Amino acid sequence: MALVPVAEALERLLDGATALPGESVPIAEAAGRVLAEPVVALRTQPPFNASAMDGYAARFADVASAPARLSVIGMAPAGSGFAGSVGKGEAVRIFTGAPLPEGADTVVIQENVRDLGGGGIEVTEPTAQGRNVRRRGLDFGQGDLLLEKGRQLDPAALSLAASANHPSLNVVRRPLVAIIATGDELLPPGSALGPDQIISSNAYGVTATAQSVGARALDLGIAADRQHAIAALVKKAVSAGADIIVTLGGASVGDHDLIHDVLTGEGMQLDFWKIAMRPGKPLMFGRLGNIRCLGLPGNPVASLVCSQLFLKPLLARLGGRNYRQDIRTARLAAAMHANDLRQDYVRAVVREEAGQLVATPFGIQDSSMLRMLAEANGLIVREPFAPAAEAGAECSVLMLR
Repeated sequence: MALVPVAEALERLLDGATALPGESVPIAEAAGRVLAEPVVALRTQPPFNASAMDGYAARFADVASAPARLSVIGMAPAGSGFAGSVGKGEAVRIFTGAPLPEGADTVVIQENVRDLGGGGIEVTEPTAQGRNVRRRGLDFGQGDLLLEKGRQLDPAALSLAASANHPSLNVVRRPLVAIIATGDELLPPGSALGPDQIISSNAYGVTATAQSVGARALDLGIAADRQHAIAALVKKAVSAGADIIVTLGGASVGDHDLIHDVLTGEGMQLDFWKIAMRPGKPLMFGRLGNIRCLGLPGNPVASLVCSQLFLKPLLARLGGRNYRQDIRTARLAAAMHANDLRQDYVRAVVREEAGQLVATPFGIQDSSMLRMLAEANGLIVREPFAPAAEAGAECSVLMLR
């Protein structure tokens, strides 16, 4: 099977991927979710003419000039309005958020009032008509469209939906990623390692990648290099309702790389296997019914780079999110050799110098070296057959953070 170009692989991976069906969740659990349907106001806000300040509700005709003396006939705290009506020469003590009494159209702030005692006050500064009053429906009216379908519920959107009296919201279901690591040599962190064993680390980075775009991750653990062991975890993923099965390692062509055989044996239709990129050549993609299967390389850096390039956009699409890779233009801080037929993703440190970005590639790019990836904040993207580039040449950088 020929190597598939990166852009084509991503296009095939995303083909047919649309937002998953909606589900209703309590508004207290909806933060960060994506709306599956528009939000329409169930009430008017504010539902009445309300005071915007602590002060005195009065008629504009009585406070248009100062000084003016008024009689205080009652009080209107928030949540308990004044039942009577304000007439000529009268005022009601009012607090922020309280309904404006009938007959009043203006609120004089308390700083502009002097208490005369015996229920009388003196207005010391003139007040404009309608001042310090929030009119009914100032924010929105019942039936108004407040939030469009596809809006991610950030703090402001969530508070708006709550103020419109929505106890729950219909949001896109979060994609579920089932993660299966493979390899007799792997043990979980904290294990006592034998002389031929290493720590299984890839699943944690893949889980974090999934969670960064709102997806759920189900780590099914480590399968031994046996077809029956891998098949058992694949069946668990299917039973759990996974939208995507991600396998880690075992997707190459060695005698112990069994993922392809197991998944095709379970009914997966292979789409592509091996892509023209470095790191990450042994990437596999297929479909097991409605489940997308993504076989990531076992090398840690290749696994995480492929997660960034392929898994993240796919999960964003299924989760109804708008997502674009952060590609920027920078200058090379060091010369780079000509490239071969594979698209390179070169770990680099990107800094701003004299108003422009400068990318410094690491000298060693072995795909097992996680420390270098953790220190990098960008990947220099080198197209297939790109010519040698001198220091100072322009380059494209995929920003990681």
